[in-house]
Amino acid sequence: MNTASQCGFTPQFQGLETLYQQYQAQGFEVLGFLCNQFGSQDPGNDSAIQEFCQTNYDVSFPMFAKIEVNGPNTHPLYQHLKNQAPDLMGSEAIKWNFTKFLVD
Repeated sequence: MNTASQCGFTPQFQGLETLYQQYQAQGFEVLGFLCNQFGSQDPGNDSAIQEFCQTNYDVSFPMFAKIEVNGPNTHPLYQHLKNQAPDLMGSEAIKWNFTKFLVD
């Protein structure tokens, strides 16, 4: 999922960490990709954002470097994910922070 540390959705880190802890032993992973493309709600540097998530939400799942999920500099992972799973209207654009993809 693309994440943001200063978004109204940020508190869901707690529930995602609970899910991760509950199912990690069975092979379930939660992967967070820092992103500042929506309302500039993740403005800090990678280490400061990761420290915020660990301190405030006890996040232990992997958090990756800041990427772009839309536009000409879209990270290749998100290019693939969006191509494989467009929304119900056929759009491949990520609409906001904490968009999730379930991959098997």
